[in-house]
Amino acid sequence: MFPPAARAALARPGDEHSAGIARVLYRICGIYSALGLLVVVFGFFTAQSLDVLGQTWLMVAIALTGLAALVLAFAILPAQRNLMDEITAAGAARDAGAGDASPEGGSAARGLSVMDLPTADMPTHSLPPSRVAAALDSGAATSNGIALARTKRLAMTAGIFNLLWATVTVLMILRPGSTTGV
Repeated sequence: MFPPAARAALARPGDEHSAGIARVLYRICGIYSALGLLVVVFGFFTAQSLDVLGQTWLMVAIALTGLAALVLAFAILPAQRNLMDEITAAGAARDAGAGDASPEGGSAARGLSVMDLPTADMPTHSLPPSRVAAALDSGAATSNGIALARTKRLAMTAGIFNLLWATVTVLMILRPGSTTGV
């Protein structure tokens, strides 16, 4: 849920509601990662009590859980942290530029926002040429495209994490080859 929230917050710099949603989702993911460690510890104790620590299905589940933890720790959380920094910086830059009333003062002063820029969802031909030119001159189009690409990459990485975690869940329910009868 974080990537679309980050896209919305980046599309509306300074909008506290959008930034707040992204911030809450970022915190939830951090708490989720800490609770995920407790699940692993609890799982080891449960597997030990059931005497299944050497079972192949459990070793595969442990390996996939470790891989999911690496994806979370080294790909998802840092990408979310970087996007949150960018959301905060965009809001601060918009607040700082709000007092600039000169027509040459930047994209905010010219009435441009990130919503005016061409993206994959809104091709250039659907915008007035003057707005596209002004957006390109301001440099905002480049940062919008980069942020959009980063949120899409984060969504893909989160999907990989979810697939790993779902596979572990299926292994824990089906327990292929388990002889415990539990």
